[in-house]
Amino acid sequence: MRHFLILLVSLLSLAVTAQNKRDFRGAWIQCVNGQFQGMSTEQMQRTLTHQLDELQQMGVNAIIFQVRPECDALYKSDIEPWSRFLTGQQGRAPKPYWDPLEWMIRQCHNREMELHAWINPYRAKTKTTTELATTHIAVRKPYACFDYDGQKILNPALAENRKYICTVAKDIVSRYDVDGIHMDDYFYPYPAAGQTIPDDNQYRVASNGIRNRADWRRHNVNLFIKEFYETVHAEKPWVKVGISPFGIYRNKKSWDKGSNTNGLQNYDDLYADVLLWISNGWLDYCVPQLYWEIGHRTADYDTLIRWWNSYAGARPLVIGEDIERTVGNQDLNNPAKNQQDAKFRLHSEMKNVKGTVLWYAKAAVDDKGGYASRLKQVYWRNKALQPQMNFISKKAPAKPKKIKPIWTADGYVLYWRAPKGKQWDNKAHQYCIYRFEKGEKIDLDKAEKIVAVTHRQYLNLPYADGSQKYVYVVTALNRIHNESKAAKVKVKL
Repeated sequence: MRHFLILLVSLLSLAVTAQNKRDFRGAWIQCVNGQFQGMSTEQMQRTLTHQLDELQQMGVNAIIFQVRPECDALYKSDIEPWSRFLTGQQGRAPKPYWDPLEWMIRQCHNREMELHAWINPYRAKTKTTTELATTHIAVRKPYACFDYDGQKILNPALAENRKYICTVAKDIVSRYDVDGIHMDDYFYPYPAAGQTIPDDNQYRVASNGIRNRADWRRHNVNLFIKEFYETVHAEKPWVKVGISPFGIYRNKKSWDKGSNTNGLQNYDDLYADVLLWISNGWLDYCVPQLYWEIGHRTADYDTLIRWWNSYAGARPLVIGEDIERTVGNQDLNNPAKNQQDAKFRLHSEMKNVKGTVLWYAKAAVDDKGGYASRLKQVYWRNKALQPQMNFISKKAPAKPKKIKPIWTADGYVLYWRAPKGKQWDNKAHQYCIYRFEKGEKIDLDKAEKIVAVTHRQYLNLPYADGSQKYVYVVTALNRIHNESKAAKVKVKL
């Protein structure tokens, strides 16, 4: 009996820590918390370098970097002013001059991470902003915005605002080598007591025959999401569009298929019909913000991850995780532990969950509650490719050519050549390298066999004395990580 129990525990452990070869492992780096204000260029670059180094060590493969918090820019823009969250004053360029988005793209790509530019679509002024630049849209076109709870919001009912946001997105995608463009959960503003959205005039003159005001607001947002998606992919088909909605779509009391929860609702309160966007293919990945704990009375994490898994599987489902809340609550079955293991166990059980985004990067870097240590040691100890997105393209590069180990002045090095490819989806962008023991079955689904994912066309080999025989496998990846067939070579190390 004792041996059986030991075996059972071992099997359960393996089940919990099983590694997916394809896994979106993201982290949000935000600016609206003011973490960069008052920093010099050198200080901010040093801070970000430290964060990226630590995130790379814990297995993160995608950074979601906030570049447009309030119709402003943490990048060089001829459309919108520099952000006060970067320089302290909206419209003032950084000095010494630098472009944070350009810099972050280079830094992330050097670490084999994707960079997704995070924008807030409609918010034109946060509560804490007291002065807007003369070039800001709310100053140039005050009619384009409405005031709500201390904020300014680009009115979603105006077609010119939809076009304006899409123009901003096209500008970013056309000029920067981003891998994705990402929107968070702010569409129509979060409800505030005593506040009314001032859109009577627009509804009266442009209701489009929609008799229900809430349906009309959802229609306005739907038009924007569709136009936004098409704008981005028309410019660069490989740039992924990600949306991170509030964690509850609808409660069961509002809709019989809703989740058994009682919180704020995307559909009813923010006028964001996320399931429609997914079913119509107007986004490439969805990151619901499941920031609550397992056992939460109003919005139970267990209930919500199961609900999203059931209804949002037409696109890769990635879970937004609140690190501090996760480590700050006890495992319901083991009060001596926090909830990280229980949550990752739920991830592994949900067939449509394709990854995690950490809220927020600094909490991960600070290793709150040992969260990052657990990622390194268990959940993200192996490298991972991005989830497949065959709905963007099913094509892949041809396999690498002329793979061969060569002795060089830098030691024993495995070299290969890029396959021919003229289009973005059949051209090699990166390479995935696997290593197998002599006689071992070649199985490219085993994440633990990946030794590197790289832009380079070589890999330094760990030569010892030449007594150990291995098979190295190299595959080519395109911009969305569609993978070629294998090129193999036997190596003695």
